[in-house]
Amino acid sequence: MSFVIDLAIVIVNYNVSDLLRACLRSVYASQGQIEFEVCVVDNNSDDESVTMVREEFPKAKIVANDENVGYSTANNQGLRLLGFAAENKKDRPRNCLLLNPDTEVPSDALSFLVAYLDDNPEVAVVGPKLVMLDGNLDLACRRAFPSPEVSAYRMMGLSRLFPGSPRFARYNMTFLPEDQIAEVDSVVGAFMMVKVDAVDQVGLMDERFWMYGEDLDWAKRMKDSGWKVVYNPEVSVLHVK
Repeated sequence: MSFVIDLAIVIVNYNVSDLLRACLRSVYASQGQIEFEVCVVDNNSDDESVTMVREEFPKAKIVANDENVGYSTANNQGLRLLGFAAENKKDRPRNCLLLNPDTEVPSDALSFLVAYLDDNPEVAVVGPKLVMLDGNLDLACRRAFPSPEVSAYRMMGLSRLFPGSPRFARYNMTFLPEDQIAEVDSVVGAFMMVKVDAVDQVGLMDERFWMYGEDLDWAKRMKDSGWKVVYNPEVSVLHVK
């Protein structure tokens, strides 16, 4: 009898084998009552990334592209391989996670956020607090959609001058306390956990985005369909960036 996994994890890699190793070690050290599968999609790295994954993480599936196909296409490759193209929806993973190879997750992070999505049926996407090596918040982990007004305030430097302003600082929402859970427009694709029901409704990532912006587009399509996107700082993830 087949079973449905709780979380399908896709990691798109390009020439960062050491970071990828640390990321995978943290993922496979995860604790909690969840079943997950991992797919590494390598975009034609010229380092030892593919060999390293095959030798050190035999449980992981791997796609070794012979060219760099970009971020959204590579993520879609992994999602399809992990079941998101299955005709029988009963066999699909319940959630997916887009995870960058330069992240390291705490042992309880995956189970905690899967449980959060289970407990909040209106939420399609959840992202954690991302902290960089210097201890500072990765501001990209909670975002407003880049409207002309929001982008203008950022380009004019007003978001930097007035980081506490709900009007001027919407781009990275710096007016919110770092440790406050909040509904946002988007989280970042470095760690983006998504319900399968939302993916079924809006489809996979738009492959016209080669890199950058595809996470915002995906989140907007989900919000436009009535779902919520949440920044949840109860989980803190290292992002080397």
